[in-house]
Amino acid sequence: MSIEDVAARGFGSASEAYERGRPSYPAEAVKLLVDELGLGSSSTVVDLAAGTGKLTRLLVPGGPTLVAVEPVASMRAVLAELVPAAALVAATAEALPLAARSVDAVVVAQAFHGFRVEDALSEVARVLRPPGGLAMLWNERDESVPWVAELSALVRWDDRPVPSYQGVDWPAAVAATGQFEPMAHARFTIDQELDAATLVDRVLSTSYVAAWPATEQERVAEGVRRLVAELPPRFVLPYRTNVFWCRRR
Repeated sequence: MSIEDVAARGFGSASEAYERGRPSYPAEAVKLLVDELGLGSSSTVVDLAAGTGKLTRLLVPGGPTLVAVEPVASMRAVLAELVPAAALVAATAEALPLAARSVDAVVVAQAFHGFRVEDALSEVARVLRPPGGLAMLWNERDESVPWVAELSALVRWDDRPVPSYQGVDWPAAVAATGQFEPMAHARFTIDQELDAATLVDRVLSTSYVAAWPATEQERVAEGVRRLVAELPPRFVLPYRTNVFWCRRR
């Protein structure tokens, strides 16, 4: 099953669980993007595969013109309600209905590994006006915490049927295009406070899990409940946030 199929089946049926269960992004990471990419009220920023707008909404206070590109209709519906300041575009990263050199920055949170990387980078380079910026962010569960490592095993994280962002050398992939300056990288941490029900939403919003049959999803959901049964009613799921960014040549 391709990641496009997984996204269409999984995210299409789990947009509300995605919104409830997914973490935000560290304020320090957002500030870094704003500063390094020079985002301000005169900027036009495209959020690719914006989902329910977890990152999009964090850019609103700076006043840029926000364009949220999201192919899944149910995700766009949630985003429209929660981030009305963003213009919504139904499209994919590989075929952007945007004019050449028309935007100042492209940001992508939790998604670039699901694109056809070369095609998506070509489109990003096309729509950016130099020296516009590209940024990629991923939240990664901190598996140094034992119960979090057990959670990853429960959802078969090491045997998932879709690509992972760790499987790509992002600076090398971007450098191969010849159209961007060298990528920089920074790492942050964020703790998501949640309860068992929200953690179940988090697990069920994972693209490939959301595409599983209902009986398999319930088996995993029950396993999640057992896993955290001994934790306090409210507990923390720790993440590391990796941020990559660069400028268009």
